[in-house]
Amino acid sequence: MSKKRIIVTTTINPPTEALHKFDAMKDWTLVVAGDQRTPADFRLKNGVYLSPHEQEKYHKKFSDLIGWNTIRRRNFGFLIAKDMQADVVATVDDDNIPLDDWGQNVFVGEQIEVNYYETSLPCFDPVGATNYPQLWHRGFPLQLLTERDYSQRTRKKVRVDVQADFWNGDPDIDAVCRLEHRPWCQFAPDSFPLAANKPAPFNSQNTFLRGDILQDYFMVPFVGRMDDIWGAYHLQSCGYQVVFNKATVEQQRNPQDLTKNLKDEFLGYEKTIALVKAMADGRYSPQEYWPEQSVKAFQCYQECFS
Repeated sequence: MSKKRIIVTTTINPPTEALHKFDAMKDWTLVVAGDQRTPADFRLKNGVYLSPHEQEKYHKKFSDLIGWNTIRRRNFGFLIAKDMQADVVATVDDDNIPLDDWGQNVFVGEQIEVNYYETSLPCFDPVGATNYPQLWHRGFPLQLLTERDYSQRTRKKVRVDVQADFWNGDPDIDAVCRLEHRPWCQFAPDSFPLAANKPAPFNSQNTFLRGDILQDYFMVPFVGRMDDIWGAYHLQSCGYQVVFNKATVEQQRNPQDLTKNLKDEFLGYEKTIALVKAMADGRYSPQEYWPEQSVKAFQCYQECFS
């Protein structure tokens, strides 16, 4: 039986080159959750567009809890994917142009052999394990950068609950890293697939998930640019395994104010280290580490799955 495969995103733009390509994907259905700044005449040829009005009609309370003009509208796409009984959900960004092999090597739900790293740190940075060891993934605690060590590597079979594919071009690094390095990347395929014994930050811009774990995956509101990162850490706190795979998109990053990015990431610079240490010690809970409004929104989201 073929798998039901759904692509989820949100946008404030007219359909971009990336969205046109995702909308034309064979055996995939694109779901776009609109925002208040999304053009009123937004249309897809094949996929599903959920307008702001339709989102409020679907669940007004949840809509109010997550707010507008934010990536968090993507949570409504996850709810639609749940309603469509998705087996695999890909979460993407509208500025990540899929390469020719996008979606062709999705290992979600399977066991595969990976480059497996053992670290004594409370979390793992996947970017440093590639041909760009001077860079790091957005959401990896800056306090741990100098302690990264990739010497303990073996080959191991793991089950893939989440497959986070990489991104050539402008990579997903934090504002500190981007301001310092301004990289344009071509990640070497032989670094992948890779996984680790500790949780790792992964984003929502080119990531595949098992459909039956969506209730634990959430774009966290009111935490700035940690919305997808803290959602990723939370998912791994539930025991799910993430595997990082080779780049299957080229990110041509939408215009960004790096100073604003820096401000929006400050909560992560300050508090992610405590969050991952609590995970390592078995003391983590959203109630302890997320803002109260975020917890309320997540509880409302999870109620939609019950």
